[in-house]
Amino acid sequence: MINMTAKETIQAGKAILGIEFGSTRIKAVLIDEDNEPIAQGSHEWENQLVDGLWTYSTEAVWYGLQDCYADLRKDVMKQYDCEIEALAAIGFSAMMHGYMAFNKDQQILVPFRTWRNTNTGKAAAELSKLFNYNIPLRWSISHLYQCILDNEEHVADIKYLTTLAGYVHWQVTGEFVLGVGDASGMIPVDPATKTYDAEMVRKFDELVAPKGFSWKLLDILPKSLNAGENAGFLTPEGAKKLDVSGHLKPGCPVCPPEGDAGTGMVATNAVKQRTGNVSAGTSSFSMIVLEKPLSKPYEMIDMVTTPDGSLVAMVHCNNCTSDINAWVGLFKEYQQLLGIEVDMNELYGKLFNKALEGETDCGGLMAYNYVSGEPVTGLPEGRPMFVRSAGDKFNLANFMRAHLYGAIGVLKIGNDILLKEEKIQVDRITGHGGYFKTPVVGQRMLAAALNSPISVMETAGEGGAWGIALLAGYLINKNGKNLADYLEEVVFAGNTGTSFAPTAEDVAGFEKYIENYKRCLPIEQAAVDNK
Repeated sequence: MINMTAKETIQAGKAILGIEFGSTRIKAVLIDEDNEPIAQGSHEWENQLVDGLWTYSTEAVWYGLQDCYADLRKDVMKQYDCEIEALAAIGFSAMMHGYMAFNKDQQILVPFRTWRNTNTGKAAAELSKLFNYNIPLRWSISHLYQCILDNEEHVADIKYLTTLAGYVHWQVTGEFVLGVGDASGMIPVDPATKTYDAEMVRKFDELVAPKGFSWKLLDILPKSLNAGENAGFLTPEGAKKLDVSGHLKPGCPVCPPEGDAGTGMVATNAVKQRTGNVSAGTSSFSMIVLEKPLSKPYEMIDMVTTPDGSLVAMVHCNNCTSDINAWVGLFKEYQQLLGIEVDMNELYGKLFNKALEGETDCGGLMAYNYVSGEPVTGLPEGRPMFVRSAGDKFNLANFMRAHLYGAIGVLKIGNDILLKEEKIQVDRITGHGGYFKTPVVGQRMLAAALNSPISVMETAGEGGAWGIALLAGYLINKNGKNLADYLEEVVFAGNTGTSFAPTAEDVAGFEKYIENYKRCLPIEQAAVDNK
């Protein structure tokens, strides 16, 4: 009966589609009128290093989108034996920031520069000083100003500057717009006006005026829109770009395109003030929705917004679980050497649970998960490293606990500024990502790190594609509700997941660990300098 209901939803054109361009995978999620996923598709892709800069070609964008949609169609056909002919709404999201510049003919001027590029250090530093506001390396304004500092010829020809989500949306709707959350990663957004900060725009225009460009900043940026605002409709050309089979009809509404941070907030029901979420996988970041601006700018804290324009403090860490994965791989090799069959889920589960038997300060053991550099702790490069003294308590439980602590150590350092120095109040923090896959363990570690209860929801695993599908659903079903209330009352209906509160002993142990961690950072620097 459930399948019939889903089939009827699809055949009636009432299903809603969300598509997110992640850094390694493009994912599509089709949801029903109860916001439940009923079908999905995906496409794997990888960035390329071209002329020293990380990029994806526009050809790869469109091929990936079409292949992902074709995979979704295949899933619908397999499950329900029907075609997707019409949709109730669509939403597109993608990894945030970066640089996509186009001329008046909508031709890309230089290859898309992704958030991974760190060539923008001089520009970001100068703009942070000019605006008295932390401007990260990956933001679009940093990329634009670095191009100007480097005297790149294409800058004079810019007519449109956008993000990946904004680009895809523009090409399938004809509307050059951006959701406010993604827009806040181009240049800061004023939470009062919910659009680009007018004073910063003015300062930037004054700064580059001597160059004599034909454009001013607002001429080339997409219009910023709040969640639920009209952002256009799928055009006939857009329908063909999405569905090369020709079955999909144009005309359905498309919600404002958003960044992956915004869709993560939606997928974890963390857009209300005094809520937050932590994404912990290959990299990690935390986002806490603020009641008021911070007292001053901090280099390790990025300010963005929710999809409905509330100010968010973001701590972004380049590393999280990769070093743990490498060690688990070593244990797998050891098991294979003994001729023991390996079930990776069982291996992770047993090792993570063993960490709970360790001492709360890890017995003095110390782990740095720095596969790459960490801006928060001032390391431009990284070297994964495990450190102990001869007198430390070296056993498997402490070893695993040290690595689980180390995976979120940088996250704690950034959040200590918010929670201890700025005295930010948070009612609920929701965790999602691979770090939380083993029940309770990751939750308990993060609760100790942040001295805050941590919730985990089963649906958080659906990820950003589900988040942007929910925003597309909000566009057509909001019925006067603000986004936070819509999520709380309609989508999640009071479900806040499973919560774990910190124990005083765990908190004290993590504090001791992090003091050691900060004191030993020069060892990490020495490894970078000498290996």
